[in-house]
Amino acid sequence: MDFDTFLGRVESRGQLASTEDALRATRITFETLGRRVDSEAAERLGAQLPGELERFLTKEEGTERFAWGEFVGRLVEAGGYDEGAGGTAAHHARVVLSVVDDATTEGAVDTVRERLPAEEDWDELFALVDREERPAAEGRGAE
Repeated sequence: MDFDTFLGRVESRGQLASTEDALRATRITFETLGRRVDSEAAERLGAQLPGELERFLTKEEGTERFAWGEFVGRLVEAGGYDEGAGGTAAHHARVVLSVVDDATTEGAVDTVRERLPAEEDWDELFALVDREERPAAEGRGAE
């Protein structure tokens, strides 16, 4: 999937106002996730994404430990969301991950999931990935 198609799907699926909003949601999701997972997982996933997006995921050095709630808080802060917009920021991150799932080989998103603590609320990030199959027009491998 190319850069424009990726952002178009984030914009559409997330019901965002513009491509710029889709890029912002993607950037902050990838940068924040890139701080949380180890570099190997980030690089493996990033290698399957358009280069313009891969750099957001893989540019961070080192891994930080933080919980789902802090992840959402970091999204809000980095994205300039209004205070109390954690639900919106989390939804945008879920949308980004669902498009990543479409754009990558089967199991690529699971590599990231496996690097996150199972006992915390991280499954929230994968809620759209885990829901029932999306329509065939948006399914895996569709361009």
